[in-house]
Amino acid sequence: MNRVIGIVAHVDAGKTTLSEQLLVHAGVLRAAGRVDHGDAFLDAHPLERQRGITIFSDQAVFERNGCRFFWLDTPGHADFAAEAERAMTVMDLAVLVINGAEGIQSHTEALWTLLESYRVPVVIFINKTDRPGCDPEAVLSQLRRLSPDVVDMGGWRGGAMPAALVEAVAERDEALLELWMADRHDPERWLLALRGQVMRRELIPAYSGSALNDVGVDALLDALYLLAAGGAAEAEGAPFSARVYKVRHDDRGNRLCFFKVLSGSLAAREEFALPGGDTAKANELRLYSGTRFTPVQRAEAGMLCAAPGLPDARPGDTLGQGAGARNAFRTEPMMAASVLFDKALPVSRVLEALKQLEDEDPALSVQVTPKGIDLRVMGRIQLEVIRQLMLDRFGMQIDFGPMRVLYLETIDTSAVGVGHYEPLRHYAEVQLRLVPGERGSGITFESLCHVDELALNWQRLIETHVFEKAHKGVLTGAPLTDVRGQLLHGRAHLKHTEGGDFRESTYRAIRNALMYAHSVLLEPICRFSLRAPGDSYGRVMGDLTAMHAALDAPVTEGEAFVLTGEAPFAAFSGYNQDYLAATHGRGLMQYRLDHYAPCRDAEAVIAGAEYNPLADDTPDSVFCAHGAGYTVPWNEVRAHAHCPVERE
Repeated sequence: MNRVIGIVAHVDAGKTTLSEQLLVHAGVLRAAGRVDHGDAFLDAHPLERQRGITIFSDQAVFERNGCRFFWLDTPGHADFAAEAERAMTVMDLAVLVINGAEGIQSHTEALWTLLESYRVPVVIFINKTDRPGCDPEAVLSQLRRLSPDVVDMGGWRGGAMPAALVEAVAERDEALLELWMADRHDPERWLLALRGQVMRRELIPAYSGSALNDVGVDALLDALYLLAAGGAAEAEGAPFSARVYKVRHDDRGNRLCFFKVLSGSLAAREEFALPGGDTAKANELRLYSGTRFTPVQRAEAGMLCAAPGLPDARPGDTLGQGAGARNAFRTEPMMAASVLFDKALPVSRVLEALKQLEDEDPALSVQVTPKGIDLRVMGRIQLEVIRQLMLDRFGMQIDFGPMRVLYLETIDTSAVGVGHYEPLRHYAEVQLRLVPGERGSGITFESLCHVDELALNWQRLIETHVFEKAHKGVLTGAPLTDVRGQLLHGRAHLKHTEGGDFRESTYRAIRNALMYAHSVLLEPICRFSLRAPGDSYGRVMGDLTAMHAALDAPVTEGEAFVLTGEAPFAAFSGYNQDYLAATHGRGLMQYRLDHYAPCRDAEAVIAGAEYNPLADDTPDSVFCAHGAGYTVPWNEVRAHAHCPVERE
């Protein structure tokens, strides 16, 4: 049996310290490392040791009672939330660490929401109980506002359950409730019920202690052994299926693809399906624990494995059975930055290096624009890490322009686009309809084209091309989102069509459709919480009104007030200094990206972008006549199309 237990937390909650102590108790380490000493087992990258924070997700492996456990460490800083989310997609259980001296913090809520959306069972550890001001009961009250199913475990680590825990389990099971009322208590049945409730997120256990002083750590680990063993049975006899959650490159530049086996098993050098319809063989399978790895001959259900040199597989992809399905990640950067570098450096070299970083972190969405190269980023710490990675790994000195708000674009009308690519000895035509999608749905795809018209392998290739890059809108060149692509028709040539031809025609069809659709500019909206002394209420309310914030009902806490609501990120992100001045340094502020909405100042933003959609990704097509290719402008392509063009 294999189980993946992840650990997540707001930065400085003591997550890495807790991991070190747990690994000592599990027999992986002889002594716990320290973040401030730069010798933590799972923070092995030089940048992590230099900065004292976790940047990359890493794992340790240990066994107990015939079960192999994968301990998956994740970053706690909000700038690396996308890395933490990718790790969540393979967790069977998560330990959420709370700083007992600080309570629920802004990124804690964001992590909670992500764990809830992926239906990951959670065990809470309230840390730093040795700190002055730490009040575990107050923290539990805060947690119960997030979920009424948070239950104090009273340090239970197996054996007889405390009466309060027995009661909590019985309350969630009618049959057990009747037994409990009759004073009939079967410990084994109660344990099985507890496991099931935890794994179904019906009960969320809470522990407390001090990781630094090794208090409460052994109780937490014993409880994890008991609770994680109650997960869903692994589908051993099913076809091989796996989910990619991480890509890395070793010191020699070799690509490592990390995945979790969801069902079945995979032997080294055994063929399996890739996204896009191709197949591959993993010549080697590795089991990593920290920076060390052990070759394995077979990857079994539930295991986290790595395969060197595996092509065409990105985080979120499904391998084997169901290949082509991709997880749509929820963490999206709100900022963009332009890459600055010496003109003596070839643009192609810089772009190649950045693309390797994007291979590891798809949220970067590296884009070439008429003005240079842009990245999507979460914050300044992430930019500093990227700058150092470019220097250490590729020997390139780069910098960044000012961070700016990352707008997105979508459409509110359907439109049909045609992409035709037919220079000499090449041929492909794609007809796509773009349909407005639900807000937050990202890019989705479906094929309405019959296989008698276009073979299934070509249709799958078109789908791959739809997802393989961030397509640009036509208003400002911002990334396209919340659009459903429908493949209506396609055509290939038995002799002249190559795979790259459908890439060209798919890109052109999407761009062509956008030229006909009515586009909408979207801006990021953040969810905020402010706590301030009562004498600053008028000033703060005036500031929020000026930035068009939507406010919930105010809450009074003693002589302070709490305001929660939503506001455009462009207005709110620069408010920190004014807020501190308004509250005389006594105010607390937390905010996070909540969603995107139509931009209030769309006309001004569009005018300021000075974007020419015809000078960027082309909506035109290439046809062939008299042995030579020629370009047809976007608004004339329909008349030249080889497939019948459908109405919007």
